[in-house]
This record gives sequence, C-alpha cells and structure tokens, in this order.
Amino acid sequence: MFGRRRKLWGWGYGETAAGELEQVGLGAREALGFGPAEVEHPPPLEAIDLPPPRLEPPAAIAPICSSDPFERATHAYGKAYRDLVRALRGRYDHPPDVVAHPGDEDELRQVLDWCASAGAAAIPYGGGTSVVGGVEPRVPQDAAVTIDLGRMDRVLAVDPVSHAARIQAGATGPGLEEQLKAHGFTLRHYPQSFELATLGGWIATRAGGHFATLHTHIDDFVESVRALTPSGIWESRRLPGSGAGPSPDRMLLGSEGILGVITEAWVRVQEAPRFKESAALLFDGFEQGAQAVRALAQSRLYPSNCRLLDPGEASLTSAAPDGKALLVLGFEAAGDPVDPWMARALELCGDHGGEQRERRGESEGAWRDAFLRAPYLRDALIAAGVLAETFETAITWDRFEPFVAGVRERTAEALGPEARLTCRITHAYPDGAAPYFTVLAPARRGSELEQWDEVKAVASDAIEAAGGTITHHHAVGRDHRPWYDRQRPEPFAQALRAAKAAVDPEGMLNPGVLVDP
Repeated sequence: MFGRRRKLWGWGYGETAAGELEQVGLGAREALGFGPAEVEHPPPLEAIDLPPPRLEPPAAIAPICSSDPFERATHAYGKAYRDLVRALRGRYDHPPDVVAHPGDEDELRQVLDWCASAGAAAIPYGGGTSVVGGVEPRVPQDAAVTIDLGRMDRVLAVDPVSHAARIQAGATGPGLEEQLKAHGFTLRHYPQSFELATLGGWIATRAGGHFATLHTHIDDFVESVRALTPSGIWESRRLPGSGAGPSPDRMLLGSEGILGVITEAWVRVQEAPRFKESAALLFDGFEQGAQAVRALAQSRLYPSNCRLLDPGEASLTSAAPDGKALLVLGFEAAGDPVDPWMARALELCGDHGGEQRERRGESEGAWRDAFLRAPYLRDALIAAGVLAETFETAITWDRFEPFVAGVRERTAEALGPEARLTCRITHAYPDGAAPYFTVLAPARRGSELEQWDEVKAVASDAIEAAGGTITHHHAVGRDHRPWYDRQRPEPFAQALRAAKAAVDPEGMLNPGVLVDP
C-alpha cells in the first residue's frame, strides 16, 4: 500500500525464487555436514488464512490504514527464527487487525486517539527487523493496530556547525545516509539490519552498530528525542550533554515503544572518513585472540573494527585457515591518516601472538561479504531445515574465558553432537566484551519451535547465571522477558511500571514488552 513492497516471507524486497532457496539451502546443509533434506517453500498470499479484522478505522484516517492481507501478514512478525518458521508454514498467530501508515505527527496522534477509544493495542513498527518478538501483536487487547512509521522518513534539518541532523524516526539506514550525503555528512551506524531498520527502531532498541569500540550503540549519537505518548508530547532539549537529573533521552532509549512512539531525533553526524586502514590477524586460538582484543580495548586506540572470530566461524565463512581464530581490525578518520594507530595496534596484536595475513584484504572481504549475506542465507537455511539462531551478551574481562566456555558447554549439550556452535567478539570495551554466539543445527521438522525453546532457555539460563546481560544489542522484546526480569533490580522495575502507567494509563503501547500488560 505504501512504499516499496517487502517480501511476504524472509529478508529484503521482492520474492526469493524457489530454485534459489533450493540451491542455497541444500548447498549450505551439505557444507555443514547435515545431509540432504526437503526444502520447504512459503505459501502464496492467497493460501494464507488470516482471521478477519476485528475493527475498522474511522473515516478520517481510513486513507492511511489498511487491512489488506499482505499488509497484515508482513507486519505480523519480526525476523526471529520462530517468526520465520511460523510464516514459512503459513501460520500467523497474532496478525494486526489494521496497519496504519501515518505521514506526520498529526496523523499519528489521530491513530493513537482511535486506538485509545477503541481499546486496541498500538504496536510501533520501524523496519520489522526485531529478532526478539518486539513487534508481534501478542497482546491482551481484543484488537491490535500496528503503526508503521515508514512514511516519516526524511532528514528535516542539518546543523553543519554542530555536526548534527534532525531526522524522522521512519528513515531507514540507506535512506538517511543518502540524504545526509547531500550535506557532506554521515551517521555511520551500520548494524546488520541496516538495509531495512530505521532510526526510530535503533533508538527504541538501543541498537549496536558497526563501531566495535567507543561509539558502539546508537545511544552515543543521540542528541535529543521527540515522541508522542497517549499523555502528550515527550521532547527533550537539544544539548551536547546535561547533568539535569535522569535523562529523558535515556528513558526513551531502549523503551521499545512502551512509553511513546518516537517520531524524530537530533543525532550527531560526522564527515565521511577519508583515511581507512584494515588488517586481518590470525591467532592460534580464540582465547589468545581475546587477550589481544582486551589489549586493544584498553590501549585507547579505539579501532572502528575489532571483531574476533573463533576458528569455527572463521572456517565457516572461509575467512581463515582451519584451526585459526581471525581478528578483523580497522581504523578510519576524516581528518588525519590512521597509519600510526594501525602500526601500534599491530604491535599489540603481535605481543599476543597475532600474525598478519600477507594478502591484505582477503580475510576482511570474506568476513564482510558473509556478514552482509547472512540475513538472506538464513532464509535458505531455515527453508532447508536448519535451526539458525544467534544470541549475544556482554561480560567483564575478568570473567570472560570461563563465561564463554560455560555458555558454550551448556548450549552444546542442548543442541546435540551434529550442531555447530561458534562465537565471535563483536564489540570491545576497556572493561569487557560482547560475545556473540551462532547456532546451526539440524532442525527437528514439525517441532522446531519446541527445539528453539529448549536451546533458548538453556543458553539464556547459562548467561544469566554467570552474570552476563541477556542482550547486548538485540533488545528485550517478548522473548527475553523472563531473563530481563531477573537481571533488573526490582525497585527499578517498579519505577518503570510507574512511568508506563503515567504516560500510557490504558496500557495500549506495545503491551507485554519490558513490563506486564
């Protein structure tokens, strides 16, 4: 109805050809050593049986609303494994009744007023890339309205003096970068969801980006935020920093749509880098490589890329020889050459046994290509009966090695002997790192969701018991709620519930996320 047509099933736009699913899926199974399997294909739209919508929008906003089956189906889920499995079978458990596409705050206010009067849940929706059940309308209300912010996608203003830009929440990564480029600036926040995800979604979920050190999350770029709540406008003053009490911006960062619908933000932008240096280093093991990453994080050199792949992942992506861990290292800057920083970083890595690859760029390119292809490859894996899942966390350096070993061991036991379980460090801090685990295992056809539940529970229990965070940058959603509840202090939980009640007394905004509906 509005904008470029997304896939009915899977990642991206258009539709994936059946032959491509077959070829890629079966090829991946063979490479993983899982043996042959039947490749499933998602049903066409006409074969999907959705319950009829339970409410209709009033005439004033009917032109920006849709109950079209395609709209409802494509807004029913995010991109979690369990979302893709259910959609692959044509199973849509909780589709929204209506999808609203406001083009400005006045239309958004009308939609929120209608939801309040109709007793409907209101689910803010950015790019639909949630992997934790953050946008699925699993709600207690009798009806649900998904609010797609995609039409609110413009860069509204650029401040070249302060290096900041005012951008609407529905702007996607490519869209906002293209608009900023005309002004000579870039945001340079590149999560794996960059192609589809939006600025508002990044802020609402505290998304991590491509910078492996220093500016690791969208938080570091936010100058001020504006949101509409059922109780009024929530807008912070635009400032470089403030000590005036708890931050209203920090309250919205990570709020996942339960306090208000983010409509725009002022964000810090920068000049595009003119100087870049990259290198790939091999280590005899993951633990040895992690020691080098710690030295880099504590050196205050702040590399833009500092990602360590364990031997399993490095081998799977053809980025390194068997048995070798791979560190992808990079520096970038707009004003000064980065050669001195890279030279010092290579010395530090050498002190910890790192050996630089002779053919520069080969490993970095292989890893980068695999990173960008991953969401598309995952579709084919799932269609071919592979449980393909990731989970990430963060832990301090003093606990890092036993933590990673413990999570590996407990998760591997739940997966069985055929599974592949790999780990990489995605972000590094002076006091700790973010281990990111990838699971690849033969799916139990017909009971994949139960299999996923088992693995998810074991991995999350292991993370929580060992003192890690339930998520470093994938948000809480509905899937992480049990472990998030254990992680946060109870007085804080009470304060969050009180804040929710104050701005959303009817509890209509994304109920079930972060706090009970």
